[in-house]
Amino acid sequence: MTLVPEIIEGYNLPIDGTLAECLTPATKTEEIIETNADTDQALLQRQYELARLDRSVKGNWEMIKRLTVCGVAFLNDAYDMFAINIVAMILGFVYYHDATGSAKNTVPKKWDTLIKIAVQVGCLLGQLVMGRLGDKVGRTTVYSASLMIAIITTIASAFSSSMVKGINVFVVLFIWRVLLGFGIGGDYPLTATIVSEYGSVYNRGKLMAAVFAFQGFGNVLAPIVSIIVMACFKSAVDSNVLYLDYVWRIIIGVGCIPGVCTLYWRLCLTDSDRFRHLNTNDLSSLQLTESEGEKLSTDDQSSSIPDDADVNTTTQSNAPRHRQLKTFSQYFGEWKHLKVLLGTSIAWFSLDVAFYGINLNSAIVISAIGFSGDIVTNSPSSFIIRNCLGNIIINLLGSVPGYWFSVFSIERLGRKRIQLTGFAILTVLYVILGFAYHQILGKSIGAFIFIFSAAQLFQNFGPNVTTFVIPGEVFPTRFRATAHGISAAAGKLGAIVAQGGFLQLADIGGKSSFISHLLQIFALFMLIGFVVTFWIPESKGKALEEICDPNDEYQQ
Repeated sequence: MTLVPEIIEGYNLPIDGTLAECLTPATKTEEIIETNADTDQALLQRQYELARLDRSVKGNWEMIKRLTVCGVAFLNDAYDMFAINIVAMILGFVYYHDATGSAKNTVPKKWDTLIKIAVQVGCLLGQLVMGRLGDKVGRTTVYSASLMIAIITTIASAFSSSMVKGINVFVVLFIWRVLLGFGIGGDYPLTATIVSEYGSVYNRGKLMAAVFAFQGFGNVLAPIVSIIVMACFKSAVDSNVLYLDYVWRIIIGVGCIPGVCTLYWRLCLTDSDRFRHLNTNDLSSLQLTESEGEKLSTDDQSSSIPDDADVNTTTQSNAPRHRQLKTFSQYFGEWKHLKVLLGTSIAWFSLDVAFYGINLNSAIVISAIGFSGDIVTNSPSSFIIRNCLGNIIINLLGSVPGYWFSVFSIERLGRKRIQLTGFAILTVLYVILGFAYHQILGKSIGAFIFIFSAAQLFQNFGPNVTTFVIPGEVFPTRFRATAHGISAAAGKLGAIVAQGGFLQLADIGGKSSFISHLLQIFALFMLIGFVVTFWIPESKGKALEEICDPNDEYQQ
């Protein structure tokens, strides 16, 4: 076989100079040739074809369609997950308007916790199951199934009611929202792998972060929709509080509209060339078609391997040795791969403990900016609308800007640097809030709001975005959705711990008396996230096959 002069680092692949210019800098030819002495030619051809994907044309219609579908998926998921906070408030007026004392208009803590963790429980299961199916069956097939599950269960949730004899509305709502979470859970690993495998080496992280950033819009959309629906029923609700039964059902039901609008597009998505080639084991199947946004320019095509370096012919004549692929347990049984999976999983778990736990303080901020009201004396419509406005303001103060800071800086700063910086700053902020909680609240509400908003900013301009992006890049194509699903499920476990465990501790010793200690615990988790981030490789500026050496997937 005639070797072409330049070598692409990370791909272990002889390739021409034109293609080399748009990938990573070439290393010394002699070193790479020595490294490749025992590499079979079929693997070289696979690496070469996969490397060409990163020269695909950027910004075409197919890519825009994919990003729209994936972005709307996260907007929809965030709406479904966070609208329950408003719905729980409304359910208190509907089912406990005739209670007395502090219980009036308030859902008991056990039912409130049950309906709020339901989606997290379902997400955890969905991320594990759908992630594995995404690697086995196909990304887009399972991706479409997850949306259909979410649409059906959203509608069913909106019609939840108590049985004449048996379980009450909260248990029924819990069951449907667990199933809803199962569908939502599939979006995490499948969206990440779909966008990752279609993005180029130059914009992959930005595209993944942008898709995830739509979660911020979903967080804001939930209270906006609630205000609009509440305004439509304002006079009726103020005359009869039971009209709120229509309001909460409509708020939940609206959550299926974005999914229905993008269902056709999602059904039309096709799996990436990387995944299809992996499953067909046919080198000739790896074609860069225009319909998938992978067509190369004429100049790019002319830079392919020359005729005198026919890889397929050489492969047949040299009869390379057969190599067996490692199983999932074999691959992650090696510490160098296992530590990456542990790093992404523990970091996401640590982040979500604080991400969901910090909502313990949102009521204080809403009260401080004058948007809480009195749940007993205020009219139901006024109380609900004011709290929704407060939620919008809180999200716009730190959460939404943080997402987009990550989007526009992730390719410049790198994933690992953003995650380390975010965890470090959050550790400091939670230490300040935890050890000086009562002093800050007593002396300056403004200072508390500033620190709280800064924490939300650096959650999203930090590990909340990168814990989603990194697992979509640092694992082999064969295990990418599965490993991302495991990492995301670890995050949801952290959310369940925060909402189902820590939230129950907040009132130990009196109302909100234990919050300062919880913030100290959150600071510890941020420190843990900072430490395990060092187990994760930096993926900025690297092709997927460069991050994960294909040779590591084979048994020796």
